[in-house]
This record gives sequence, C-alpha cells and structure tokens, in this order.
Amino acid sequence: MTGTLIVGASGGIGGALVQTLQGRGEHVRALSRSVDGLDVTDEQSAMDCLERLDGAFDRIIVTTGALSDGGRGPEKTLKSLDPDAIAGQFALNATGPTLVLKHALRLMPRDRRSVFAALSARVGSIGDNRLGGWYSYRASKAALNQLIHTAAIEVARSHRQAICVALHPGTVATAFTENHRNHETVPAAQAAVNLLGVMDGLSAADTGGFFDWAGKPVEW
Repeated sequence: MTGTLIVGASGGIGGALVQTLQGRGEHVRALSRSVDGLDVTDEQSAMDCLERLDGAFDRIIVTTGALSDGGRGPEKTLKSLDPDAIAGQFALNATGPTLVLKHALRLMPRDRRSVFAALSARVGSIGDNRLGGWYSYRASKAALNQLIHTAAIEVARSHRQAICVALHPGTVATAFTENHRNHETVPAAQAAVNLLGVMDGLSAADTGGFFDWAGKPVEW
C-alpha cells in the first residue's frame, strides 16, 4: 500500500490534508483521537493504533498539537508558569509526534523516497524569539524540532531516502487563530496545499530540517 497517513485527521489542518489528498485521488489513511482513540500522549494507544496498519506510506504527517493545556491559554509571564501545564505541552507537542515516528517507522518504505513530517511552529525557533511569552508552547515546539532532527540522523541509516522534517504551516484559520488575532491567516485548505508542496519539493539532503509553509528553512 502506498499513500499518506495523517495522524490528527480531525483537526483543521489534518482534515484539510485528508480532503486535499482525496481530491487528488490519492490513498489516505486518517487517524484521530475522536474516531480511532489515538492519544499520542499515551504510548500504548499510539502503538495499538499504528500496529493495526499494514503496508508502506510515502507520507506520514502528524498534525496533532495544542497551544495551551486545559483551556488556560498560553503563558505570557513567568508568574503564569505551571509545571503540570508545561509537562502536558511537552507530552502533546514534542513527545507525542516522536512516539508516532517510533511506532510508524516500520510503515515507511526502505526502497524509495518517503516523508515523515510533524507540524511545528515558528515560535519554536530559539533564534527568532524576540517577543518572549508563550513559554510552554515555544519550548515544546523547540523540543519537537530537536527530537525530529535527532531521529532523522538515525532513520537515515536504515531508510536512506527518507526525509524527516518539522514544518511551520503559517498562521492557519483554525481554533488556534483565537490567539493570533494580529496575524494574517490562511484557510486550512490553502495551508494543506502549501504543506504538500513543500513536502513534494524536499530531498533526502533536507532530512532533519525545519521549514516554513513556503519551503524556506526556519532558524533553529
């Protein structure tokens, strides 16, 4: 089996990716917490859902994530830091996508090009952080970038044509937009097209990288 596996398919970007690919006549396997019970913060859940899949996927895209934990909103000051909220953000935004890669690696072909992409965010860039705030979200996305970069080095030893990347989709008009009122947004459908275009243009030399919606490298 070839095609694309979308993890987090019930979200705005995940759903748009499913619709876009299906509209192109491509095979898509969609997984989500609401439909399939896939909780990326629970390794057993991730392992159980992914072990039910067979064949190989040319693309595996993880679109899960959240800006804050428990509806409290992103922290703007040190006074707002909560250790449990920080741990929750890391579990969802950093550890979760990496666990998907851990258990989905067997679904990536060894004999041809494949892409594993996890949605990150420009605010996860340490070098580009000039405003501060959003402590947990920034840190968890920076951690995701490091985890993907590190995993890409290992994956390349067994899957020489594999491309493992972190992608910044831009500011997309989803539930996230509530906290981005001062930023220009793009519809989820357009974001999906942009992301697929970036993935299609990558080569094995780009593995381990962090790219934005236009295919430009993002500063670590």
